[in-house]
Amino acid sequence: MVARPVPPATDPIEPAASTPITILVNGERRAGVLGQTVAGIMLAADTLTWRTSPVGGRPRGAFCGIGVCFDCLVVVNGQRDVRACQRRARDGDVVEFEGPSQSEGE
Repeated sequence: MVARPVPPATDPIEPAASTPITILVNGERRAGVLGQTVAGIMLAADTLTWRTSPVGGRPRGAFCGIGVCFDCLVVVNGQRDVRACQRRARDGDVVEFEGPSQSEGE
């Protein structure tokens, strides 16, 4: 295989302009861009934990980031047990934490 550089003017994978969106997370507005995950928006807003483990009450949030660990579960538009790291946010989504609310920045 031969490497072939692609000139920027003809690159088919050119990023498109960002489309801003707003979601509501536990009653607070959070800004993001279309295509970003719910977890990505929350992490960008310094919300690092949003639930606790069922055994021991340990703080949980985005851990693996690929949907394997289930530590990032939230309620989105009334649907429980949504993996925040897998769910692409849509403008107007309402996200709530499962169980007791967690403090930000932990």
